[in-house]
Amino acid sequence: MNLLVTGGAGFVGSHVVDRLLGDGHAVTVVDDLSTGRRALVSPRARLHVCDVGDDAIASIVADPAPAALVHVAAQASVSRSVADPMFDARVNYLGTITLLEAARRAGVGTVVYTSTGGAGYGDTDVVPTPEDHPMRPSSPYGVSKIAAERYVECWAGLTGARAVTLRLANVYGPRQDPRGEAGVIAIFSERLVAGQPCVVNGDGEQTRDFVYVGDVAEAVSRALGTPGAAGALNIGTGLETTINDVHARLARAAGVTSPAIHGPAKPGEQRRSALAATRAKAVLGWTPATVLDEGLARTLAYFKETPP
Repeated sequence: MNLLVTGGAGFVGSHVVDRLLGDGHAVTVVDDLSTGRRALVSPRARLHVCDVGDDAIASIVADPAPAALVHVAAQASVSRSVADPMFDARVNYLGTITLLEAARRAGVGTVVYTSTGGAGYGDTDVVPTPEDHPMRPSSPYGVSKIAAERYVECWAGLTGARAVTLRLANVYGPRQDPRGEAGVIAIFSERLVAGQPCVVNGDGEQTRDFVYVGDVAEAVSRALGTPGAAGALNIGTGLETTINDVHARLARAAGVTSPAIHGPAKPGEQRRSALAATRAKAVLGWTPATVLDEGLARTLAYFKETPP
């Protein structure tokens, strides 16, 4: 298939592009390179440097019109969304609407949208959290991503196209930028490799569901290749891991014995987060294949091999 991937020069997007190329698809990438890097885009993919909210996106989507669109591009930082909610909304909310309108005009038949699980659900009554749990986002980032989900759902109803929303847990792995993108594992990995102390926000007992980026790329591949798949699907491990535990595991793997420093808690972050992915297993046949210690080792190896 001819596919278009937004955000394909970024952390998650570049892994998705590599997987789809490996599946035999022709891939066009749209990325404004604000956080993505040209070097991460496979030479086998065609790259357009463009913001998804720009008017130029209509002509890019139309020529040639892809069979499916994978929308990964996003403002992904919770802290930036709190500091600048208007920017967050322009990228995540209005940018998605602009892209969907371009897809409608081009006759795109399938959209796979990568949304957020933890930031979208917020603090919940049930952990691991299923898809039918009420959404209680506590940050502008969570609000904008869930609002965009509703537009994706509406777009599918109006056009008769197929739309799959993948609500991602906390994605980690090689290529994540500790300075340009959210990701505590990337931040800790870079600092541990450099021999610098790590800062844990708050008491460190907040939990997250860490899912390896290669497993996310697998979920996207399956969403595209499963004609009956539609609606929202959680993509996570269902396991809670504290930030203190993540630091301890990484430090042990890196051979570092010095403890982390604790700083103030960040506003807009939920206390507990883990996603129930039973629907993804039933619909896509997807389950996470990478255990946490294996993924952490791969991530540390990447930071050792890749200078900042």
